[in-house]
Parts: sequence; C-alpha cells; structure tokens
Amino acid sequence: MRATKKVLAVLAICLIAASLAYAGGEGEGETGAKTIKAGFIYVGPVGDYGWSHAHDVGRKYAEEQLDWLETIYVESVPEGDASRIIDRLVVEEKCDVVFTTSFGYMDDTVAAGAKHPDQLFMHCSGFKNAENVGTYFAELYQMYYLNGLMAGALTKSNKIGYVGAFPTPEVVRHIDAYALGVKATNPNARVHVRWIFSW
Repeated sequence: MRATKKVLAVLAICLIAASLAYAGGEGEGETGAKTIKAGFIYVGPVGDYGWSHAHDVGRKYAEEQLDWLETIYVESVPEGDASRIIDRLVVEEKCDVVFTTSFGYMDDTVAAGAKHPDQLFMHCSGFKNAENVGTYFAELYQMYYLNGLMAGALTKSNKIGYVGAFPTPEVVRHIDAYALGVKATNPNARVHVRWIFSW
C-alpha cells in the first residue's frame, strides 16, 4: 500500500509539473487552469494488481484531484511496440503529456521527444532525459532494504536467493538495498542473484 501511495504522489507531482510547463490547452477546468490531456502507456493489463494496476490507480486519482486533467491509457503494450503507441497518443489522441511506464520504453520515449518537441514525456524508471523528456520513480529501495533486514535475520543457511528481472539501474539499486539490509542483520549471509531477463 505504501508503494502505491508513493507512485500516486509521484504521478501527481509529475502532472502538476507538466501542467506548469505546458502553455497551451484547449479548455479550462473549474479553477481556470488550462486543461491538459495525459496519455499513459502500460506494459501489462490494468487488472494485473501489480505494476500497471498501481499506475492506473495513480492515473485515476490524479484525474479525480485535478479538474483540469483529462487522461487516456493504453494497456498491454509490448516494449517493442511503444513507438507506435506514443505516436498515436500524440498525433491522434492529442495528448499534451505522455507517461511511458516501463523501463523498456525508454529509448522510444527519448526518440519521441525529439520527434515531437512540443509535447512532454515522462518515463518511469529510466535514466535518459531530454529537454521535453523527464523521468520519475518512487523510492522503493527503502522497502527492499527492510525486506533484506528480515531475510538476513531469518536465514538459517546464510544463503539468500534473489531473482532479478533485468540488470537495469533500477533493479540493481533494489538488489543493493536488499543486500545492505541482509548484511545489517547478518554479516555472514550472502545474497545470490539469478537473472531471468523477464519482467
């Protein structure tokens, strides 16, 4: 629940920042602010009760709280198909800002920023920026550290396994936090990482 709240807060901040940076807009909300349209691209279905679901809860919350915000989303977009969907949200759906919510969308998001210099793009968990492309992420490493504290305290063999998705900066940061937690409660324990190269 705390992670979901952090994602909600990050999305709200990103949307407010986008609205301040955006000078256009077609209509006005009740507060007189320019209406902006935000598009979200999800790697999974919104009903997965995981990553995509948390983003969609944040999208809905932001739309409820900000009367000048209109949103649209596209779910279950393979990482190799992001470019086409980004273009669709910008060109056909007329989105002012597009949120791409999977690490694998990073390069397509940066390319879209160059292709559509008048639009704003926010990429979750990436590390590449441009003038109109930003990044965001919740501080999940704190949770991983706490999990490591528990694992270090509970292990009987001093061997702890960790299944890593991809060796991206985000995942490595989480593994490092986890290992620091393990070492804090059990300096003799070792963390063994196995990569599966899949989300």
